[in-house]
Amino acid sequence: MSSGPRSILSAIATLVALAPAALIAPAQAAECQRKDALGTARVLEVDPATYPRVGLKSFPQTLPLRDREVVLTFDDGPTPVVTDKVLTALAAECVRATFFMVGRNAADHPDMVRKVVRLGHTIGYHTWDHPHLNKLSAEQAEANINRGIEAVGMALRGTASTIPATPFFRFPYFESTPELLNHLEKRGIAVFGADFWASDWVRMTPEEELKLLTGRLEAARKGIILLHDPQMRTAEMLPAFLRYLQEHNYHVVHIVPAAMKTVSDRTR
Repeated sequence: MSSGPRSILSAIATLVALAPAALIAPAQAAECQRKDALGTARVLEVDPATYPRVGLKSFPQTLPLRDREVVLTFDDGPTPVVTDKVLTALAAECVRATFFMVGRNAADHPDMVRKVVRLGHTIGYHTWDHPHLNKLSAEQAEANINRGIEAVGMALRGTASTIPATPFFRFPYFESTPELLNHLEKRGIAVFGADFWASDWVRMTPEEELKLLTGRLEAARKGIILLHDPQMRTAEMLPAFLRYLQEHNYHVVHIVPAAMKTVSDRTR
């Protein structure tokens, strides 16, 4: 298995080629059937050349969100049952999110990968097995990143009815290095941090997580939110959080790479 820059670009290009033009831009998907649902307010195209690194917890810039706009992101899946519960909550409110998948989990549960994209969500990468990349050599770290990308590609291979994975990546534990950041930027892969999170890796009840998350949301008023779809407490908290967003006039933004629209236009 190749682990060089060409391997990453080839994997992404292959994934983009898998999708028909009509499904490459999620903005054109069917309208929500529930008129009282929270819904997805808008689609934001993210160009890695303009936004190579985003998320104020790690970097000086974030996405150009308006007041009371949030981007929902989930890490570490997919995991059967728990990710299913997250997807059910999102679907009930016609909300789209981004899932940064661990390659090993994608390889173990390719049906879950396909379900995520079938429901219109965006997929990003989160390495092969969630290591501390800053503790590895540059070659080992790149190989782990590439293996994760290729695992997602294998899960989607032959599924012409799906939206492809995207050039979005998140470092496990947010442990980046200048060298890896530069390599990913040169390869056209945007690195996502977060603006705030629910700390859902800490033992707490869903009610406690909701209180913590909404408190941080009210302080920030907008931003990229980090959650973890394998966490049952988050899956159980999510319906109440989505209701909170609607009741307090927040709006969900779905992110897609700008290149997706370019490919769609070119294939028409």
